[in-house]
Amino acid sequence: MKLLQQLSDDLEGLVAGAAPAVVGVEHARGHGTGLFLTPDGYVLTNRHVVMRTPKRLTVQLHNGEERRATLVGGDAPTDLAVVRAEGDGFPTLPLADPETVRVGQLVMAIGNPFRLEQSVSLGVVSAINRSITLPDGVILEGMLQTDAAINPGNSGGPLLDTRGRVVGLNTLVLPFAQGIGFAVSATTAAWVASLLIQRGRVDRKFLGIAATAVNLEPALAKDTGQPRAVRVLKVQEGTPADDAGLQPDDLLLGINSRPVSSVDDLQRLMALATEEEVHLDVLRKGRRKDVSARARQRREPVAA
Repeated sequence: MKLLQQLSDDLEGLVAGAAPAVVGVEHARGHGTGLFLTPDGYVLTNRHVVMRTPKRLTVQLHNGEERRATLVGGDAPTDLAVVRAEGDGFPTLPLADPETVRVGQLVMAIGNPFRLEQSVSLGVVSAINRSITLPDGVILEGMLQTDAAINPGNSGGPLLDTRGRVVGLNTLVLPFAQGIGFAVSATTAAWVASLLIQRGRVDRKFLGIAATAVNLEPALAKDTGQPRAVRVLKVQEGTPADDAGLQPDDLLLGINSRPVSSVDDLQRLMALATEEEVHLDVLRKGRRKDVSARARQRREPVAA
């Protein structure tokens, strides 16, 4: 009983500490949730929460106070958006190190499902690195799966670990399913939000491939110095990847001398690349190759 009471007390303290940084996001056609990224009012939420009526946004604070908000930018391939609320001195939540996120760990969702403000649900991380295809064809990569209850209105709210760190941003549930919800990882949220705040958009250079993350065999992981890589599944004709000679089953180990271990890494490094030419560290049939590709700009959702 003492252990259960201690757990209860810890969870109560976690909610009390995190809740002030969680806000309601209201617009003319609905509502959702968000969380403060910075003390000067930048709020992270889901794109689908704010894009229908971006000029009529309101943020509701933990104490019930409302603040007008403006859209900073949104990113369709990750379903993330940033809005800015009027004011300053807002509380924020830390982001978790992705290496600490494990299947089976306890997590807590805070949000406003069905306008029930500051609702809390408890669950576990059911899986990591899920790929989800939305009805409009957009593929969300690197998603966390959880059985913490997520309902309409939870979108944009934080999924927290037991230390009060944000491991993901609650985004969607499978219709008619029970205990299957998904969150955009904090890793993805961090770099996308940074670019949205800086530029108001995410300009992606694209290669023109379909790809998936894979675990490397122990010997190969030791040889390459990394446990994971991205396997090329398909190369589209007439794309930068095709022109550069990339082939199905190639393993992408790095871009511009930075390691690639997930599709999210691939998207992030392509978005951050400042030059048109990118250098790919490729493993093909056991041999490493340095492949140069002239990546083109593209803002439409693509695989990578």
